Amino acid sequence: MGQLRFLGDIKREFSGYNANAFSKDLLAGLTVTAVALPLALAFGVSSGLDAASGLITAILAGLIIGALGGASFQISGPTGAMAAILISLSVRHGVEGVFIAGFLSGLILLIAALLKVGALVSYIPSPVVTGFTSGIAVIIALGQIDNFFGTTSAGESAIEKLISYSELGFSVQLPTLFYGLLVILLMVLWPKKWNARFPASLLGIIVTLVLQMVLDLPVGEVGAIPRSLLGENRLHFGSLSLATLLPYLSPAISIAALGMVESLLCGSSGGKMRGEKLNATQELFAQGIGNVIIPFFGGIPATAAIARTSVAIKSGQQTRLTSIIHALGLLASMFLLSPFMSRIPLASLAGVLLVTSWRMNEWHSIRQIFSKRIKTSMSQYLITMIATVVFDLTIAILIGIIFSMVMFIVRSHRISIEIDPVTSELGEYDKHTKVVYVDGSLFFGSQDQLTKVVEKLLGEGVQRIIFSLRGVPTIDHSSINEFTEIVLLCRTREVDVLFCGVQAPVLTLMKRLDFVSLAGEDKFFSSAVTALESLR
Repeated sequence: MGQLRFLGDIKREFSGYNANAFSKDLLAGLTVTAVALPLALAFGVSSGLDAASGLITAILAGLIIGALGGASFQISGPTGAMAAILISLSVRHGVEGVFIAGFLSGLILLIAALLKVGALVSYIPSPVVTGFTSGIAVIIALGQIDNFFGTTSAGESAIEKLISYSELGFSVQLPTLFYGLLVILLMVLWPKKWNARFPASLLGIIVTLVLQMVLDLPVGEVGAIPRSLLGENRLHFGSLSLATLLPYLSPAISIAALGMVESLLCGSSGGKMRGEKLNATQELFAQGIGNVIIPFFGGIPATAAIARTSVAIKSGQQTRLTSIIHALGLLASMFLLSPFMSRIPLASLAGVLLVTSWRMNEWHSIRQIFSKRIKTSMSQYLITMIATVVFDLTIAILIGIIFSMVMFIVRSHRISIEIDPVTSELGEYDKHTKVVYVDGSLFFGSQDQLTKVVEKLLGEGVQRIIFSLRGVPTIDHSSINEFTEIVLLCRTREVDVLFCGVQAPVLTLMKRLDFVSLAGEDKFFSSAVTALESLR
């Protein structure tokens, strides 16, 4: 069924495809190549591997995931968010550990596609996603300190490396700093209207590359980039066994979760720009296939990239051929430009990533959260961001979601209860009858609030209590048990308890739990007026 839908989507995508559409795909693909090239090199290095691994990933992801993806517009490859996970993994387990975890993450994504869990991403609150993105931006920025300043740090995590400067010292290398600052200046000052035609990041890389080839300053360089899609370090089938796979299950789940979140959020964002709906299941399948294959070539885990996808759409992209063309463009760059790319200063790539980390923050959402003083959203954002920097990225998302659920429960238990006396026109019952208006969902979190109100009324000598539940859309077992105790308590005091305006879902559960028969079917009315008239 899924294959038939995919084939149908492909048929519609290329219906009426002609030379004009191809020319637009070609131009968009070449534009994305210019954007992706410096990022692929930078993310490869920042993942703890080398620039070649980032380039291999971008090429294969563009070909495999682009061809099989769940939308015509997705551009996949190495990303900053993924690099933030991989850097600590590479320090702890080495290059092979990254490959094994990447392979496992692909299998997990394939299972997620089979289980059709893509819709779960839509349940992540937006402040959590914003905080998660900001946390990743902080990790990327902290991870570039050594390459940007020419310093040396130690430790697995960004925090540990930051703390290590107190022992190792912080000796800035001026030539390295020069290249990093130059790239940042070019990216910040380069006019936006020119950036669409010639990316500032690529300009910065070219300028610093030329300067390095002329000046030959004592700075760290990218190093040799082989003219081959098969990296020197890559995963081999002989390395795979149950014993070798199990230790990497936890990081693989983190990688897969991040890949799922990033790819589907990218698909949602790109879909709005393109006017096309993402097939989430097919996208997860494509991401899974890609990440299973890529490690055997020496690449790192890939995911959909929002920046490159956005550039593709804005450049006139028509079909998924844009992704394939961008991959072929990167492949051509590998074969034609590898001798030159090997001389790129690492500080230049660090400058690109520092600007990228700043820009990847969702500043509009952040300003909205804090300017409107939305306390819950502010807490969700800050807790998720801090957890992302301090803990594992998957744990950070879980912390953000759990906190959101707790806050929802806390807010939900605040039901509104108003007590009104009966108007004198209804006769003798005005002094001894009270109507209790309840508004809000009744569940275990709101327990005892109604009981306290009833105890207060009983103390005042009330003889009849009418609960108006028109404003109660849902109720749980605990709250019905509370009503049971209220009815039994009132009977001991010879006080009548009536119910009116009970919504259908609430009444259905009351009947299933035998509360209606306990309270008496004749005690339920459509409105407070009919309930009072029955007392005449």
